[in-house]
Amino acid sequence: MPLLDLVPWRCSEPLIHSDSDEGDGSIKYTISGEGAGSIFLIDEVTGDIHATERLDREQKTFYTLRAQARDRQTNQLLEPESEFIIKVQDINDSEPRFLEGPYIGSVAELSPIGTSVMQVMASDADDPTYGSSARVVYSVLEGEQHFTVDSKTGVIRTAVANLDRETQDRYEVVIRATDMAGQLGGLSGSTTVTIVITDVNDNPPRFPQKMYQFSVVETALVGTAIGRVKAEDSDVGENTDMTYQIKDEEGVQMFKVTTDSNTQEAIITVQKPLDYEAKMVHTVVVEALNKFVDPRFVDLGTFRDQTIVRVSVLDVDEPPEFRPPSDLIEVQEDAYVGSVVGVVTALDPDAANNPVRYAIDRDTDLERIFDIDANTGAIVTGKVLDRETAGWHNITVLAMEADNHSQVSRASLRIRILDVNDNPPELATPYEAAVCEDAKPGQLIQTISVVDRDEPQSGHRFYFTLAPEATDNHHFSLLDIQDNTAAVHTRRVGFNRQEQDIYFLPILVVDSGPPALSSTGTLTIRVCGCDSTGAIQSCNSTAYVMSATLSPGALIALLVCILILIVLVLLILTLKRHHKSHLTSEEDEDMRDNVIKYNDEGGGEQDTEAYDMSALRSLYDFSELKGSDGGGGPGDGGMISNLPSELHALPQWFQNPDLDFSMFRDYISRKVDQADEDLSVPPYDSFQTYAFEGSDSPVPSLSSINTWSTSSEQDFSYLSSWGPRFRQLAALYAGHKGEEESEES
Repeated sequence: MPLLDLVPWRCSEPLIHSDSDEGDGSIKYTISGEGAGSIFLIDEVTGDIHATERLDREQKTFYTLRAQARDRQTNQLLEPESEFIIKVQDINDSEPRFLEGPYIGSVAELSPIGTSVMQVMASDADDPTYGSSARVVYSVLEGEQHFTVDSKTGVIRTAVANLDRETQDRYEVVIRATDMAGQLGGLSGSTTVTIVITDVNDNPPRFPQKMYQFSVVETALVGTAIGRVKAEDSDVGENTDMTYQIKDEEGVQMFKVTTDSNTQEAIITVQKPLDYEAKMVHTVVVEALNKFVDPRFVDLGTFRDQTIVRVSVLDVDEPPEFRPPSDLIEVQEDAYVGSVVGVVTALDPDAANNPVRYAIDRDTDLERIFDIDANTGAIVTGKVLDRETAGWHNITVLAMEADNHSQVSRASLRIRILDVNDNPPELATPYEAAVCEDAKPGQLIQTISVVDRDEPQSGHRFYFTLAPEATDNHHFSLLDIQDNTAAVHTRRVGFNRQEQDIYFLPILVVDSGPPALSSTGTLTIRVCGCDSTGAIQSCNSTAYVMSATLSPGALIALLVCILILIVLVLLILTLKRHHKSHLTSEEDEDMRDNVIKYNDEGGGEQDTEAYDMSALRSLYDFSELKGSDGGGGPGDGGMISNLPSELHALPQWFQNPDLDFSMFRDYISRKVDQADEDLSVPPYDSFQTYAFEGSDSPVPSLSSINTWSTSSEQDFSYLSSWGPRFRQLAALYAGHKGEEESEES
């Protein structure tokens, strides 16, 4: 395949020619393929190929075409079609380009010369295999005072060793790339590289001032912040982290310095209480040093700095200060009221030295046992002391300025009451002893001891003897054992309970003082019967009988029986009360619930067994109404006996102009008197229902068969046609009608 080179700036070049071409123009040349007819044209006669436009190798490096030689007359191919390639020959028409920009690099300050910063690369679109069109070299256009670039590799390096971030923290360096190996006529391109200078710890901390002044009141509590100071550091990041410390000995004792991790400030606080009167100004040396020191820059100098902090203590009005010799005061319990117990002293620490007044906090001395002189601070007794009641007293003394009672100080005092011998010894318990009737002389009956509320420093020593009134005693003897106890023995042979069953032995007990005090106690001795072994069987005392005859099991059984009897009695009382309340409820029901309701219709007048007619009567006795007016005539035998005549008159109604209610008033009054005189029933305030109709009612009948005509105008014979159940009713009305007719006649 023919390969044809075509230089971009040449317009034509004879390329196609047939061997059979004799130059007479009988052969026509044609081409086809890439760019044929547009980019490339061929001369049909000579076969020269012409380029119609400028070719760019960077866009297309070659074209593949096909050439034909045809007979001009017949247009037939004279030779086989031939394929050829037109290769575009490169020329230096593309400048180098930096395709990876923008470039940003960094280098630490104070880096040595030649320290690599970063690498840049430029690319050239020309053919690197053809000539030097694609050979690129690098150079620095701007910033060559501080940086260099390798001409072949494009590596940027430091040109100086004194790069200082604090002076300039970034540089803009312009790098140029030139093709043709930098020869004249080569094309070039450039880019800007930003180089950031990173920080190193090359600057020590520095205080802006060599002296700081602060003030604080003398009453400031421990831990109170006085002020803040800060050392400046030109570095950034962790290179500015620093710590502070106090260098002088006095400052270390009185103050403390800490570092605020957020602001890198030194916080000065109070470490011990301040006293304006003791020292008004404190001078503190504070030192700042970097926390992270780079050993490469130690030769640059010390990485620490110091400053002086003056702390002025401000005077405030302080409460008085106690200066007691001791917080313990002792006083004898027999001290007279008003005796001086001790003296407390308090002074005003301020320069004014104001007078001080004293008082006792009464919450600590509610009984006002002690008083204090307001001017001198002398504590005196306000009441009689008693060590046996209270051996210690804890009181609080107040000291305040005379003209400013708000300035108060407190001091706790312990007052110990010293013992004096003011309590006589006493027998430890009311001793009771027993002696057998057949006791022998010298037999031990009882060992006694005593108690004494006093507490002498040398300890107790008691002496025992029989009281003077027992000097003629011939039954018992007393022996002082010399260890604060004594023993009682028998002095004779045998005792007789029938003659004397109990003896009282008075014993005198004396302590060692001073002064010596004594008391007399009585030992009760009972005469008891004993068995052969000496065990007591019975005494004339109930306590000994019980203890000798009853065992614990028997006592428990006896208590259980007593409890059972108590429970039975309570149960009987409860049942009796319940029975009484039940009877009372029944009486209440009889007295009040007198309305009886029947829900069955019944069987008429002939049905006399369906219900009890007497239930419709009152439960009260109406015997006292016999012979009174009310519908029964004389000789009727009472109102109950007049029931038939009253039933006959039920349908009748007539208005009685003369109404007389005296009968009802008398009847109700008698019932009220009976209720008042009857003490067995409670005084109920209730509505009483009386089953007594009385004579004539002024109100009309409530019956549905009511009529305004008199009974004489009606004929009740039709009731007989209603059936056998109404025959008795018909007979009643018929009989009643006959009576009326006879009366009229």
